Amino acid sequence: MLDELLGALEVRLEQAVELRHRLHADPELAHAEHRTAAAVAAVLPVAAEPVAGTGLLARVGRSGRPIAVRAELDGLPVVERTGAPFSARGETMHACGHDVHLAALVALLGAAAELGERLPVPLVGVFQPSEEAYPSGAQAIAEQVLPALAPRAVLGAHIHPELPWGTVAIDAGPVNASCDAIEIVIEGEPTHGAYPHRGRDPVLALCEAVLALGAAAGRRVDPVHPATVTIGVLEAGSAENVIPAQARALGALRAHRSQDREALRALTGEVVTGVAQAHGCRSAVYLTEGEPPLENDPAIAARARALLAGAGLEVAPEWRSCGSDDFAFFGEHAPLAMAFVGLDGAPGFAPRPLHHPELLPPDEAVAAVARTQAVLYAAASASGDDAAGGDPGGGEGKR
Repeated sequence: MLDELLGALEVRLEQAVELRHRLHADPELAHAEHRTAAAVAAVLPVAAEPVAGTGLLARVGRSGRPIAVRAELDGLPVVERTGAPFSARGETMHACGHDVHLAALVALLGAAAELGERLPVPLVGVFQPSEEAYPSGAQAIAEQVLPALAPRAVLGAHIHPELPWGTVAIDAGPVNASCDAIEIVIEGEPTHGAYPHRGRDPVLALCEAVLALGAAAGRRVDPVHPATVTIGVLEAGSAENVIPAQARALGALRAHRSQDREALRALTGEVVTGVAQAHGCRSAVYLTEGEPPLENDPAIAARARALLAGAGLEVAPEWRSCGSDDFAFFGEHAPLAMAFVGLDGAPGFAPRPLHHPELLPPDEAVAAVARTQAVLYAAASASGDDAAGGDPGGGEGKR
């Protein structure tokens, strides 16, 4: 079946590249992907159902519990500097490969439609809005669509510039971290900088809290399991000679294991409260819950790795990161598998990180992603109703 699917895929790749160019030239931000969704719907082999605002669901094959493959609709608020003839001209850019993923999934659905009744398990293309911003499009689809859809598995493939060209990383277990946003607010007593003893300094308290968080995280979480605390914003005051009333920080907590995620949340509150009190200040920590850890189903991962060679691809070195993806929300309802498709060394590819204004995957990446999506589908469908070990009620909760 995989050979037949790959053969049907090949004849669609040229059109997929043309679609990729159109999508790349006209990106849209999260929750506003109207033209993008319309462009995708216009070339699908079947009618698409609107979901979660601008999202689409496209089903190919017989009735029954399907396998779902996800691609993302949204771009980023980045001004493009690639110089490509199909560059975006505004302040939005497909700087994370979503245009490639979309074009590949359209080609895969077309190939699956050609197989028709020979397709062993129904295939649903999930064209997801808002992967790059909250509220999460994946979370909305997981809550509103997946309970009724009851997928056997949900699959995804994502380009990655740090993996070798021609290779794909599909590793079992946690491959991406959870991500929770935090806001720390410390309230002190304002005073003139010449008389610090007459006030309570929230800036000093916040600085010590930030340093203490970084140090304490390394003592609260097992060092062989990835977990990070990042503070990306510090705000306080308006004059160099005034101790202000308030200091504020924004940051993110990331972990590969749910228990470590909870430990970082608890740690943040404890450290901030304790440091603030030591400085005679008041504090508050506000947490915005984000994605859970992304855990690849071991059975799907093993089968997919064994099938890669048949698609002209090789198994990449093990790849896990503290990046996060709202794809993980689907894991509350079905087994997951996310593959990372290498770009390093690809024809004409200038190495740039994800979200960089000069990141430009080559057109050949469309084929690599589409073949990887096909491999994942074949791996998940290999054991019929028991593929990926899922039960009809949905997979084990990951949050």
